[in-house]
Amino acid sequence: MSAVLKKELKIYFSTPTGYIFMGFFLLISGFFYAVSNLFPASPNYTSVLGNITFIFLVVVPVLTMRLLSEEARTKTDQLLLTSPLKLTEIVLGKYLAAVTVFVITIAVTVLYPIILSFYGDIPVAETLGAYIGFFLLGCSFISIGLFISSLTDNQFIAAVVTFSALLLTWVIDWLESALPTDRVAGFVFVLILVGLVSAWIYFTIRNIIISVSAAILGAGAFVAVYILKPEFYDNAIVRFFKWFSLLSRYQKFTNGLLDLSSIVYYLSFIFVFIFLTIRVLEKRRWS
Repeated sequence: MSAVLKKELKIYFSTPTGYIFMGFFLLISGFFYAVSNLFPASPNYTSVLGNITFIFLVVVPVLTMRLLSEEARTKTDQLLLTSPLKLTEIVLGKYLAAVTVFVITIAVTVLYPIILSFYGDIPVAETLGAYIGFFLLGCSFISIGLFISSLTDNQFIAAVVTFSALLLTWVIDWLESALPTDRVAGFVFVLILVGLVSAWIYFTIRNIIISVSAAILGAGAFVAVYILKPEFYDNAIVRFFKWFSLLSRYQKFTNGLLDLSSIVYYLSFIFVFIFLTIRVLEKRRWS
């Protein structure tokens, strides 16, 4: 894993990618820092981190678009897939390289609250909590970008799809009010999800028997739930999309609250997308 990590870091800082990420991130964060803290002489630094979360929409696609798509385009992925390295080590090495560049960048911004502390008291707990949440939020977005990069051999497509996916997680809270909340809609939605999961199983293992069995068992289980506990499907669609609401959980950190459930959520979110990336590479290895 360390070999992959070192290789990716070398690529980041021997090409414009790493510098573009860091430069744009620091430019925007510096602007908001000046406008929100320096000019009005305000010690509330957490507002800066809250206001610049939109940067992820732009910089994360730049950071992750080439991680695996470039390997597929140049066919060097075959060398990786046939190397003694485990797929987990390959994926983690690439993921940690992107996270390292991200950490270096936000480490520079730590200078902002330090400068503020020379001219007055700053809310240390809130600032620390905001940074922890900001870090977890960025790592979650990077895991999405890594997964999408594994699905294509075109960097531009990877960047556009990653931007679209992040935009969806961004506006998902606004969409909740437009989603149906009735029981029947929730039941139908769950059955559609069962069909999609069964289709994913089929395209992953190419076994129609297992795929159909999974669909029948899944549909049967949810039909039983509908009969025995129909209230489970009330607001089911809203609850499903709310699980992908990364930003709503970040708000707790800006108040200085280290919410354990939110930390577990972010770590679980990262794990799921890293696992999916490994599964994509596993399928490519044996195809």
